[in-house]
Amino acid sequence: MSATYYIHNKAFWKLVNMTSPSLQHLFFGTVQLMVAILGSVQGSNTTTPLVIWHGMGDSCCNPLSMGAIKKMVEEEVPGVYVLSLKIGETIIQDTENSFFMDVNAQVAFVCDQLSKDPNLKGGYNAMGFSQGGQFLRAVAQRCPSPPMKTLISVGGQHQGVYGLPRCPGESSHICDWIRKQLNSGAYTDFVQKHLVQAQYWHDPLNEELYRTHSLFLADVNQERVVNKTYKKNLQSLEKFVMVKFLKDTIVDPVDTEWFGFLKPGQAKETETLQESILYKEDRLGLAEMDKAGKLVFLTSDGDHLQFTTEWFNAKLLPYIR
Repeated sequence: MSATYYIHNKAFWKLVNMTSPSLQHLFFGTVQLMVAILGSVQGSNTTTPLVIWHGMGDSCCNPLSMGAIKKMVEEEVPGVYVLSLKIGETIIQDTENSFFMDVNAQVAFVCDQLSKDPNLKGGYNAMGFSQGGQFLRAVAQRCPSPPMKTLISVGGQHQGVYGLPRCPGESSHICDWIRKQLNSGAYTDFVQKHLVQAQYWHDPLNEELYRTHSLFLADVNQERVVNKTYKKNLQSLEKFVMVKFLKDTIVDPVDTEWFGFLKPGQAKETETLQESILYKEDRLGLAEMDKAGKLVFLTSDGDHLQFTTEWFNAKLLPYIR
């Protein structure tokens, strides 16, 4: 955005007109230089907005999680606009929806919200925590306007999970209920439609059942048909950053945080993204992105979503400045 300045003092202009042509030339040259410098400073102060999406059992504004992240980013990147997504009218609804609201409906809700936010019209960076990571990837694939520039997935389960060893709030009856529903039939219509975690449950022993009945993950991972628009939109990202937690006790298998997973037909051995059919057939465009240097694989030596401020500032802030 250019800067324009006006001077309305008549006496000042009379004085300028009385000076010699050489002084007038020097004066206007100085003014033009000042305008150029100020305009450049103003332009360099622009920052790319950041959209963040919390994980399971969390909320947009928890002062110990997303609230703290939002504040930290605002302090480290002066002037940045940070939108912490709230799925619902209240914080309580936001938390409950992370367990029970259809993921496709959540993604559509967010896409609509982002399209109506004037602060994002020029594009934005995105940072998703845990399941918020793959949900924001769905936003990138399905909703290219406004454009997402960089996607940072912090512990996101991009190939789904096959286990829930320790969900947030271990003593909560909600976690016990979720385990029972997943064990009784993750791919039944009722569980798929009413339990968020079932929509990214990936059973390697029943791949056909998963591909047929998974309402969310099988679609965004192109495991039924290849949607060329999904692929094109994801490849428009400047960077896709994935963080894996080396001591993760919540996500199973942890390789899913780097887009790896269990080899089909068994539940012990894992394979990397590069070893998967998804990559070899390039169904999402990740192979091309990898070759172009757009994929970034980071690690944090801690449990799920456990990291220090120093690590965050050193590893993630460079991608959102």
